Amino acid sequence: MTEAIDYARYDRIRPIRWNGESLELLDQRKLPFVEEYMRCAGSDAVAMAIRELVVRGAPAIGIAAAWGVVLAARTVEAADGAAAAAVLEPALQRLNAARPTAVNLAWALARMRAALLIAGDDWRAVLEREAQAIETEDLAANRRMGELGAALIAPGSGVLTHCNTGSLATAGFGTALGVIRAGVAQGRIGKVFADETRPWMQGSRLTVWELQQDGIDATLIADSAASHLLKNGEVEWVVVGADRICANGDVANKIGTYQLAISARFHGKKVMVVAPSSTVDMATPSGDAIEIEERDPGELLGVNGGRTVAEGVRAWNPVFDVTPAALIDAIVTEKGVVERPDAEAMRALFGG
Repeated sequence: MTEAIDYARYDRIRPIRWNGESLELLDQRKLPFVEEYMRCAGSDAVAMAIRELVVRGAPAIGIAAAWGVVLAARTVEAADGAAAAAVLEPALQRLNAARPTAVNLAWALARMRAALLIAGDDWRAVLEREAQAIETEDLAANRRMGELGAALIAPGSGVLTHCNTGSLATAGFGTALGVIRAGVAQGRIGKVFADETRPWMQGSRLTVWELQQDGIDATLIADSAASHLLKNGEVEWVVVGADRICANGDVANKIGTYQLAISARFHGKKVMVVAPSSTVDMATPSGDAIEIEERDPGELLGVNGGRTVAEGVRAWNPVFDVTPAALIDAIVTEKGVVERPDAEAMRALFGG
């Protein structure tokens, strides 16, 4: 019998807080040494927080944007939802433009728009209920994915994770880190490794800090040590999240995921992608059609504000890469697991 998960022990962090008047976002730029929430009183402040990585992680971005729509509604006078929708559309577009690759952002905004269009004179309350539902459903989905993903892992296995996919990137518990939390709780995961994830260091700043809060021992490695780790036999699974999953099973995720999948396949290890069904984009046929966000090259030229690279050197800073479905062993969503993903298997679970 599978051991029940003590969520009170393994699910302590909440990066998004709605207080009824404003949105409070845990400023992930300042972690792990400063735990400080940024107060957002309007939708443009939420868009800025998404763009500047105050809040990050595809599900968390979508949740924050939904609350941003609620804030935008505070400044609008309209008789019903359809009338309000026309006035609110520019604010929705500004939120949508904040991070183009994460499909959850557009998904959450589309859901808020759809709820608004059929709302009556209580449209503000409808928007608030919809935003709360998006957040609540994400937490439930993460817990479900944790159990489904952990069930694929043999007891005592070692895992390697990339970037941050935990409570900080979601409503709580996490996607890939949710699988790791569930796997540790059930005794299926014996060792956890996390790589630094340059240049924003989400692994070293966020992931190992998160796991530490829950009493889960994790070992940090340099990004460039991953292949050596996979070779030495301490890891059976690479477990990662996703920012977009295509109709053929290709996956866009934090830059560096692709090379981990290549190395895992070479060394006979497995790759698990964990993401809610809101990350699945059946309208995008393959990874070739994904817009890959590029950030300021200056992020590569220094550390903590101090320049480490000679003047005049150019840098290229793509934020995501695309891992082909052929390198993925399992895609785990709250709707179920797609093993050895391809277009047919994706359609079977998610439809056309």
